[in-house]
Amino acid sequence: MRFGRWVGVAMGMAMLPAMLAGCGGSGGGDADRQAAPKVDQAFMAEQQAWRNRRVEDLLRPDGWTSLVGLHWLELKAHYIGSGARIGNGVRFAFGPEKMGMVTRDDAGKWWFTPESGVALTFNGEPLKGRVALPSDQDPEPGVIGFDEGKGLVTLLKRGDRHALRVRHAEARTRLQFAGLSYWPTDPSWRIPARFVPHPPGKTLPVADIVGTQSDSPSPGVVEFERDGRTYRLEALGEAGRELFFVFADGTSGHGSYPAGRFLEAAWPEADGKVMLDFNRAYNPPCAFTLFATCPLPPAGNRLDLAIDAGEKNYKLPVQ
Repeated sequence: MRFGRWVGVAMGMAMLPAMLAGCGGSGGGDADRQAAPKVDQAFMAEQQAWRNRRVEDLLRPDGWTSLVGLHWLELKAHYIGSGARIGNGVRFAFGPEKMGMVTRDDAGKWWFTPESGVALTFNGEPLKGRVALPSDQDPEPGVIGFDEGKGLVTLLKRGDRHALRVRHAEARTRLQFAGLSYWPTDPSWRIPARFVPHPPGKTLPVADIVGTQSDSPSPGVVEFERDGRTYRLEALGEAGRELFFVFADGTSGHGSYPAGRFLEAAWPEADGKVMLDFNRAYNPPCAFTLFATCPLPPAGNRLDLAIDAGEKNYKLPVQ
């Protein structure tokens, strides 16, 4: 609406009470007019700030939208690079035509030998020769950089399988990011819950989207109520840290990502109280890329409840 037109409408609305009073048509006064619902502006601002950070994380040059490849290593040695006709066993979508060779020794350890004359880095430092390539399951993973830092290669371990994950700042999924959509922010979906701890060392079997199953630490379960019913969610993660939930609900595949969503919550207070804010339920990386290996909801985290709050499903750009 144009600004001048808005002013004219506003002035007409401002004159309306006086016109009605002059005609004796006030209609009963203030008692008949419903007060507008109060909006907690601080709560809304916090939610918007969280959403802004969410987009910033996704769009970092090495964020989830930058993934351009997931290459499973089936042999003991693979040449890697973007060239199509020069013997690369693993072909990348970006980077030097021939980057080097990835090998596995008899002890199961992986190594990377760079191609001569190719400018690469390893953990941020210029790469001069053969290096051990630790995986994302090791205390300090190794990162191969190429294209002046715009491209990154890491080694993943899923079960007894290994793969190379490739990121690039010029990924189509990053440059053509379509934005996030949400259900309207609703304070009623900020629900107090009760934390029930598991015995120390408790684990849960958690499958991922590529078919691997692993035992994940589970510090406890949270219980919450909605519409008179009690629901439970198994938490994942290390004791003392943020609680992490992978869950599915009645909106999964019907507005939200079909495989489920993630949620985080602060570690419980001394009395076991936890606050679950489903307005901050968010999509797993697999909603934004074909090259992630997202965990699926544990059996106990498939809720008979439609959580119409938080992040909706995302439509990937056409590849």
